[in-house]
Amino acid sequence: MSNPHDSWYHERESAWLYRVVANAESDPRHQQLFRALSQAAEEQATHWARLANPGEFRPRARARLVAILVRRLGPRALKPVLAAMKLRGLSVYSGAGAIDGHLMPVTVQDVGQRHRSVTGGNNLRAAVFGVNDGLVSNLSLILGVAGAGASSQVILTSGLAGLLAGSLSMASGEYVSVRSQREMYEYQIGLERDELAEYPAEEAEELALIYQARGVELEQARSIAARLMSSPEHALNTLAREELGLNPDELASPWAAAVFSFCAFGSGALLPLLPYLLHAASATVLYWSAGTTMAALFVVGMALSLFNGRNSLHGGARMLLIGAAAAACTWAVGHFLGAALG
Repeated sequence: MSNPHDSWYHERESAWLYRVVANAESDPRHQQLFRALSQAAEEQATHWARLANPGEFRPRARARLVAILVRRLGPRALKPVLAAMKLRGLSVYSGAGAIDGHLMPVTVQDVGQRHRSVTGGNNLRAAVFGVNDGLVSNLSLILGVAGAGASSQVILTSGLAGLLAGSLSMASGEYVSVRSQREMYEYQIGLERDELAEYPAEEAEELALIYQARGVELEQARSIAARLMSSPEHALNTLAREELGLNPDELASPWAAAVFSFCAFGSGALLPLLPYLLHAASATVLYWSAGTTMAALFVVGMALSLFNGRNSLHGGARMLLIGAAAAACTWAVGHFLGAALG
């Protein structure tokens, strides 16, 4: 942080928001943590005030809006927003945290969490949902155009356009999302690196306070924090996880995420088109398209049961009904418009 005034303002704003979070907290340990972090931020603001000679502090509109949302929705629901405001201690809302290099469960659900493959599971889940989106959206488009009385060639052209448009939309959205997440992490970690160099003792104390909020005795927490802070890179990684609630391991490549999303959606959107690509002149091609897609939706619904633990047949039937309802609605709208405009 090369600008003392900006650094002063950031610390004062953080101290103000910490007090808002503490007042909105129902857990006494969390209240104590955020009040202590508020005090630490005030002390750091005093350090910068000697260099900046600032005026009166007034929270900006964004900080006031965040404060209103925290009071209404609670800090846990606003964790991503608070992370963007660079508030620390947010890992208390994230489940397991690293203590002395090992994950510490803080809820019953966290027990055994380190044995689960989070990244792989998220990728598989994203693939299943991407395929499902492609199936439902393109079948609905095809049936809407077919309901208006269009020819097979027009339906095929519309379906191909829908496949490409949907895939590009999904890919661009995923790219922007992952790129924004990575940029936020890079910005936050840069600020954390500056603060670690400027006042390492204060950073170690803040880390100890976070561990204390998780039930570790304060002296033991300080000992663990001091040991972790002995290595600058290890300390920076730990501070990112524990103070900011950021996990560097969960940051994917924006381009990889975009390609993955494009392929998942496109593969689902292609299935309703296959009968038209293979037998466009057939009188029953629309039925083949709908039947093939409905069968695929049933399989997707069964696959989703892997993530929610529900009965696979129930999941398949539910997804089939959802897809059928969407397709029926678009066919009815297309039929109505075709009759009205034809």
